[in-house]
Amino acid sequence: MKNILFRFLYLLFCSQISLSLFAIPPKQTILKPWEKGAWETGKYRNLFAEAGYNQKDIDAKLENTFKGVFEGPNKVYFEIGDSMAYISDIKNHDVRTEGMSYGMMIAVQFNRKDIFDKLWRWSKTYMQHQGGSSDGYFAWSCQTSGKRNSAGSASDGELYFVTSLIFAANRWGNNSGINYHAEAKRILDAMMTKTGENGVTNLINKEHKLITFVPSKGGDQFTDPSYNIPAFYEVWAKWGGDGRADFWKECAKASREYLHKACHPKTGLTPDYSEYNGISKGTFFHPGAQFRFDSWRVPMNIALDYSWSAADKEWQQQYGNRIQDFLYSQGINKYVDQYNIDGTPVEKVLGAGGYTKLRHSLGLVATSAAVSLTTTHEKSKEFIDALWNAKHEPYEDGYFDAYYDGLLYLFSIMHLSGNYRIIES
Repeated sequence: MKNILFRFLYLLFCSQISLSLFAIPPKQTILKPWEKGAWETGKYRNLFAEAGYNQKDIDAKLENTFKGVFEGPNKVYFEIGDSMAYISDIKNHDVRTEGMSYGMMIAVQFNRKDIFDKLWRWSKTYMQHQGGSSDGYFAWSCQTSGKRNSAGSASDGELYFVTSLIFAANRWGNNSGINYHAEAKRILDAMMTKTGENGVTNLINKEHKLITFVPSKGGDQFTDPSYNIPAFYEVWAKWGGDGRADFWKECAKASREYLHKACHPKTGLTPDYSEYNGISKGTFFHPGAQFRFDSWRVPMNIALDYSWSAADKEWQQQYGNRIQDFLYSQGINKYVDQYNIDGTPVEKVLGAGGYTKLRHSLGLVATSAAVSLTTTHEKSKEFIDALWNAKHEPYEDGYFDAYYDGLLYLFSIMHLSGNYRIIES
């Protein structure tokens, strides 16, 4: 009897092994994009949770990433006395409107009025022109002392300043020491009423209804794909209060149409700069049709527009699939941070922070995961996992980008946890 029982159990055990060998693995869940945006639903996707991560761990990652930028040993935020602070591009030893306005947007999203106000006071004191042909605009680069490296403006700084100030007005009101809405409206009025005096032009090209690369003669004749954020114009249309609501809606539409042209039809890659018709634009520093540092932001910006409005959802879904498909074809843990927009290798590698090397850069790992908000294929889960497991630490050769990698990393964690939101009044 014992032998019969033993043989039965043995055969049962073997059959279970055989079945497991031939079993079909469960199909991976596709994280399907939502059909409506937050303007309509008031809701935001938590893709980390959808991908299976624990909410407690998601909250901890968000908090720790924020602290890394603003408080940790590799922070880029520095307070000056009790009332001002700046964010520094450490590797370039300066303060940029890009970083200051990014910091303000992050601060208002996290409900950190203390940080927001300190960054704004520094920006207004040292960067914003008070009078003259550039009145209301900001010097795009300053030393940490406040001395200006350049008086000219980079248009994306003003773009983020206005939107973050409007959100601040909606969240905190205008009676606590800073009239946020008045400051936003001043910039809006300044950017659309320039006469060309001393070569200073409007921030938005009125003919094309697209943002300029820089609002000055010559630089106003082309754009930067990563400056085109249609979602922000819709915020201006609703709360700007400058009498240009219809124009801002037209700008949102024009920006979406422009991105169709600027994104490569096979790879989804964009050049750093382009003509208003989407054709790549070469500059003194950038030879032409290359996807480089500025362009890393485009996937994140399109994800933002999808999350908030889903106004161009069919194309944006195709775009998200396309760019992830290309990067995936290069190796999910191997794709580099500079390509020709057709996906071929660049002939000349542009350096950063004294290093010249192609990298699997955290900033691009982050934004290519953020675009998962738009995608309809299984690959997106691998991009989300790659970001979740990524570490903001020095690369093998010692290069470390606390600033750009760090800010894009934080923005993307915000996106994928459902914490980059329209702040309503």
